[in-house]
Amino acid sequence: MAKLFGSSGIRGIVNEKITPALTLQVGQALATSLNARKILIGHDARTSSPMLQDALIAGVMACGTTALCQGIIPTPVLAFLTRKLNADAGVMITASHNPPEYNGIKLFNSDSTPFSEKQQDQIEELTGNREYRLAPWDTVGKLGQVDETHQYVDRIASTISLEKNWKLVLDSGNGSTSQLAPEVFRALRCRVTTLNSHTDGHFPGRGSELTPESLEPLCRAVRGLKADLGVAFDGDGDRMILVDAMGRITDSDRLLAAYATYAISGRDNKQVVVNVETSMCIETMLAKEGGEVLRTKVGDVFIAEATKRTQASFGGEPCGAWIHPEYHYCPDGILSSVLVLKALEARHQSLPDFISEVPGYHMLRRNVACFESKKESVMTRIPEKLRSHFTGVAKESHVDGLRFSFKDAWLLVRPSGTEPVIRVTVEAQTGREATTLIDDAVAVLGTCVKAIPT
Repeated sequence: MAKLFGSSGIRGIVNEKITPALTLQVGQALATSLNARKILIGHDARTSSPMLQDALIAGVMACGTTALCQGIIPTPVLAFLTRKLNADAGVMITASHNPPEYNGIKLFNSDSTPFSEKQQDQIEELTGNREYRLAPWDTVGKLGQVDETHQYVDRIASTISLEKNWKLVLDSGNGSTSQLAPEVFRALRCRVTTLNSHTDGHFPGRGSELTPESLEPLCRAVRGLKADLGVAFDGDGDRMILVDAMGRITDSDRLLAAYATYAISGRDNKQVVVNVETSMCIETMLAKEGGEVLRTKVGDVFIAEATKRTQASFGGEPCGAWIHPEYHYCPDGILSSVLVLKALEARHQSLPDFISEVPGYHMLRRNVACFESKKESVMTRIPEKLRSHFTGVAKESHVDGLRFSFKDAWLLVRPSGTEPVIRVTVEAQTGREATTLIDDAVAVLGTCVKAIPT
């Protein structure tokens, strides 16, 4: 059986990898592994989500577990409510920012953390051997319909107060934040204009992905309406991108570093968790506050695990997926954008001013074609090849692929989990340095790939 879980749950094309039969089996495996009493289930706006939800419900109920169905909901709100409602687990049917033909499954623990690799392996094993704990006919689980999103809105409105009546443009991309995000901001007395705010599983407005091209209408709307900010959410609401009053997309790495610095200010625990691909500007900024950067594998599962384990003040990835542990352990685009507004008020700054102290470095990415059968051999050999080519390596990390840290630059070589490529990422203080670094790394990697027989 091929591996089910990737860096953010199970994901694939509907009726190819992600089928009702598989979803049924995952439901049975989940209920069996936890001996669960009740499981909270939600889904995004995709056309296939109701079908897959029904299959999951059947699997859960077949094992004697109550299925509580929340309907369309952002992923972070599902995670929040899993803990709030004392459910044994939460399941989100979603493919996040992937195109509409995709769907997937994300699993959450009762404390709102995503399932760990060990837990995912248990689900995969049960799904493979099909040793489910099926209930007798008279003790199958019950089906319940709930709508508890008001608890999420109330939590934010009761713990965060904004002094300013912010004028905002929200772009939900026809995803699962379409109704809830405006409700949250209006509860905080913001003046809200919405774009693409009706749920539609084809994502007709701007698509499910957050790209400069897809966000151009939001940028124009912010300028035209003279709004204070624009906020865009991905398909399931665990990511956000901000647009400033001039209609410019804010650099996500610099925003992450600026907010992380703010988040640890005055805290006893000054640790921040990010992934190996995050810009080195976060080390530069946190050093000013005596902060410490912990780097993990790419994926919100690993960020959440490390944030909880170390009791870090904040965790995040530069894609706009941020974790605020005082609320829950799932990346949350709505909450993150609210907290940025609060930070701007606390610092008496505009968004451009907020990130102005964060240095902007030069990051480049390239892919080198590599058959799946070669990846393991290449990644075994490449450290020695790169060590012999590069000098001045200050630190070598194998947390996720191979990462070399130099005095003012870094290099990451990491096999893709979804494509037949090995990804190379570099960052340096100048564009020329970054180009030289990535050219050399790609050349060494290409030679290594060719040297290994198919």
